Amino acid sequence: MKDRRGRYLLQPEMYSTEQYRALMQTLRPVYALSAGLTTNAIAKAVKEALSTCEIREKIPAGVLRTTGLMKLKEALAEAHFPQNEETTREAVRRLAFDEFFFFLLSVRSLREMTEQEPNAHIIGAGAYEGRLLESLPYALTGAQRRAWAEISADLAGTRPMQRLLQGDVGSGKTVIAELTLAATAEAGYQACLMVPTEVLARQHYNELTTRLGALGISVGMLTGSMGSAEKRKMRESVKSGETRVLVGTHALFQQGVEFAGLGTIVVDEQHRFGVEQRRALTDKGAAPHVLLMSATPIPRTLAMMLYADLDISILDEMPKNRQRIKSCVVDAAYRPRAYKFIADRIAAGEQAYVICPLIEAGDGLDAENVTDYAEMLSGELPSGVRIAVLHGRMSASDKTEIMQAFGDHKIDILVSTTVIEVGIDVANATVIMIEDAERFGLAQLHQLRGRVGRGEKQSYCILVQGNDSTDARERLSVLLEATDGYAIAEKDLSMRGPGDFFGIRQSGEDVFRIADPIRDAEVLAMAKHAVANLSPAEYAAAVKVCLAEHGDSVVY
Repeated sequence: MKDRRGRYLLQPEMYSTEQYRALMQTLRPVYALSAGLTTNAIAKAVKEALSTCEIREKIPAGVLRTTGLMKLKEALAEAHFPQNEETTREAVRRLAFDEFFFFLLSVRSLREMTEQEPNAHIIGAGAYEGRLLESLPYALTGAQRRAWAEISADLAGTRPMQRLLQGDVGSGKTVIAELTLAATAEAGYQACLMVPTEVLARQHYNELTTRLGALGISVGMLTGSMGSAEKRKMRESVKSGETRVLVGTHALFQQGVEFAGLGTIVVDEQHRFGVEQRRALTDKGAAPHVLLMSATPIPRTLAMMLYADLDISILDEMPKNRQRIKSCVVDAAYRPRAYKFIADRIAAGEQAYVICPLIEAGDGLDAENVTDYAEMLSGELPSGVRIAVLHGRMSASDKTEIMQAFGDHKIDILVSTTVIEVGIDVANATVIMIEDAERFGLAQLHQLRGRVGRGEKQSYCILVQGNDSTDARERLSVLLEATDGYAIAEKDLSMRGPGDFFGIRQSGEDVFRIADPIRDAEVLAMAKHAVANLSPAEYAAAVKVCLAEHGDSVVY
């Protein structure tokens, strides 16, 4: 069939009125389709697989009896061919339970394996700690001192450290990492710091070269964009032990990187890395200490459950030299005043960010994009204002070059997507203007707001609401009062429902495919209880199934 506009309707299926009404009452799954693949084709293949394949129960029989969950084969059938909403919910509960169960089983297994390892790298108190603290222009907060005491005890303890350091944006995690790296180097071991982006790697490298270099510690950097000769030279320096602290991205765990004696691994923004990536790095040493750091706001009760294989330290206190960021929620009519305000700050020698949801027009949403916005902004501001664009489709070297130029104050305004969300630290940037702010989660907006206020100058956050929704304004107004990332995250979840809980889907790594720790909190608690109360025989059998399903890896 072809209409006047040249459009085709391929393989049409005709229904009577009665058949169509019945079809409209039927629940049908939505599949992610690729070219040439139809929903009906997938449904047909799934139906055949369910009828011909043997589907074995993976959960111990005793657990199924006590929980009363739907059988696995029945749950899979209901997920693809649901009878009604109630049976669909029960199927999702069962499938979510399986994900939680094997996740927590892996966590328990990791914990037990770690506790059996002796501490091969005893790191006690040394002189570098005092010298490093004396060089700081501020005193540690009480939370930082408490966290460092916990880490110090781990480093000198009977088993390797496995600790998560959680802290809100600007709470001072980097200083704790520096103390950890310095203590490791002073004890005669090597340490490495792995970060998700080259921009962040160079930022850490520059700071560590200054701070740790003053203590006589050699610091190196290894990233994917470095030339072959430069990489080879750095790998040789690490293998010989000359480089005591190595900073880098995913390049750290690549083949060919060998350490003379890796004692400690620090992973910044740990949720950006998969467990296999972290494990590939730990395999480069003999049971090294591991410190994971995250600014992603996770409610404490869930953190204790999801990171049960880790000890947790929390930085819940902000440095005293940080001023509260002044925030406002405005509509598009406020833009001229905002541009004048930004121009005044730039005239005073400061810098600014402007955040847009899209890279360019036509990305599928009716929202501001960095490409057109930067061009428009150049016409709104004085001719001498230097404006640059940054987004995720740019090459790593281009992103690094632009961020370096912004850090060196060769750029006044950076028009960017959320690529700047993690770890960018430019103390002279005092204004961030976020367009179409209602399109972002509150926790993400809080992370973006944290890109300013990094120094002692008063900083500002302008949230531009792109629509006139009362609900959106109410939600954005939470940021005007709340400054605690954990409180903001919990409020966002209560207002918007479950979403991108860990902030991981942006980086392409899902924690769970079906389960959601917020929506399915009751199922998560049930799975935790089941794993904790497995008999020795059930535990051994379940671990065997887990290894067969997932290999020697954890599900997160």
